[in-house]
Amino acid sequence: MRRCLLDSSFVIDLLNELADRRAGPAVAWLKQNPRARLWISPVTLTEVLEGAVDREAVKTYLAKFAWQGIGHAQAEKAALRQGRGDRMGENDAWQAAVAECLDAAVVAHDPKAFGRLGKDYIDHRTR
Repeated sequence: MRRCLLDSSFVIDLLNELADRRAGPAVAWLKQNPRARLWISPVTLTEVLEGAVDREAVKTYLAKFAWQGIGHAQAEKAALRQGRGDRMGENDAWQAAVAECLDAAVVAHDPKAFGRLGKDYIDHRTR
């Protein structure tokens, strides 16, 4: 069973697909990966809530996923990643660090940010 950290790009696609009652790439990915262990982070929650029309409904829906906070271990991983010279956006670096600490892949649609993670990046919009 693979652990997966859901990035905001995935969650936003998923919420839009559910609101529109259509099966798009996020719903399809979930159906193709029924045994995946799904996590969200404070970064995911923050970015999703920023644009949410109904924040309470979004928070209720996201409560179904496992939660991984950000602490000392994630801060060290993010600092190490950023200090290597191949900098990521700050939120992306935090997501990569959270995923690394979870031994998880990042599920997103952001190849520019996460493509460098190799096998630890899953683009839900590609098959």
